[in-house]
Amino acid sequence: MKTGRADLPLHHGRAPRWLFGRMTKLAGAIVELVILDAGTLGFLERISDPGWFQALGCVLGFDWHSSGLTTTTCGAIKEGIKGQEEDLGLYVAGGKGATSRKTPSEIEAWGGQAGIEPTPLVDASRTSAKVDSAAVQDGYQIYHHVFLFDCDARWAVVQQGMNESNGMARRYHWLSTQVDDFVNEPHAAVCCDERSKSLNLVAEASTAVRTTSVEIASERPMRVVQELQRLKSLRFPKRHEIVLRDIAPDRLYQTFVRTYESQPDGFKDLLGLSGVGPKTLRALSLVSEIIYGKAPSFEDPARYGFAHGGKDGIPYPVDRPLYDQTVATVQRAIRKAKLGEAEATRALRRLHRHFGRGAGRAPAARRGASQARRAQ
Repeated sequence: MKTGRADLPLHHGRAPRWLFGRMTKLAGAIVELVILDAGTLGFLERISDPGWFQALGCVLGFDWHSSGLTTTTCGAIKEGIKGQEEDLGLYVAGGKGATSRKTPSEIEAWGGQAGIEPTPLVDASRTSAKVDSAAVQDGYQIYHHVFLFDCDARWAVVQQGMNESNGMARRYHWLSTQVDDFVNEPHAAVCCDERSKSLNLVAEASTAVRTTSVEIASERPMRVVQELQRLKSLRFPKRHEIVLRDIAPDRLYQTFVRTYESQPDGFKDLLGLSGVGPKTLRALSLVSEIIYGKAPSFEDPARYGFAHGGKDGIPYPVDRPLYDQTVATVQRAIRKAKLGEAEATRALRRLHRHFGRGAGRAPAARRGASQARRAQ
């Protein structure tokens, strides 16, 4: 399975209370059945897969392209397993808006109750959010963050950002067993409809910039500010993707005081420092490229276009085995779920409506599994 992110058009409104109540019941039953069938790691692998997550959201009652699918599906899972966390061995923290900021305290509370050391989990939650909001500057502001973990401290993250200018929401998926380095290609796959120029400081191609940025941030603050002031008088080449017009060097002085005093060991430590956000990292990237000749990556990390392939073969044909596997997994869970006959029938009908009309007519798509394996 791949992890990554998906771009979705924004749709307003919310699930009515009567529907959300049914969603929580169905979501809780599916989670329980998947864990019984594949264990907590199996569930975390599935929830971190954009295609499986999208299919689950459709089964719960959402259109495949609805951005509300993300927040409501995560909310239904959290509410659906409420009171069963210790029995299942699965814990869910965070949510949308203000609830997302409670994620660390919720992780600590569950960790204390379950006998799990929470510190590494809190660090993973904060770092994944900081990477997607500051180190990957793609125009999407993170507003939803859910952190799921099990008794073996394995975890998954589902978070979403909003781009008000293009009316799209981008979803980011993480899986602990696929993260070798938080600041070097942490996404095993990226799934989105659009690609654009993005400052990607966690790309392999940005390795030198990460190293140089830490060195620059450890310099005396005034020296860094003076370098930025000097850059304002330079004429940048037209290809240059980073501009200084929204960076005020003098305002960054206090941030550079903190980085100088902290002397971070690496880019992850730098990223975790208070006050180090997108503008600080853009400033360091500018100095790194113009003064030291170390250019960052401007390639959007998106590698996968949809969840299961285009219905008309664009951008690529449907991967039928992957498509069928996703549908079969969700369908099997529904059939085994502790639901009334009417509820199970409605869920299966929704699954058929969204995904069961033939792979050639799938509304969402994803690059073939074999192609993804070759890319790794």
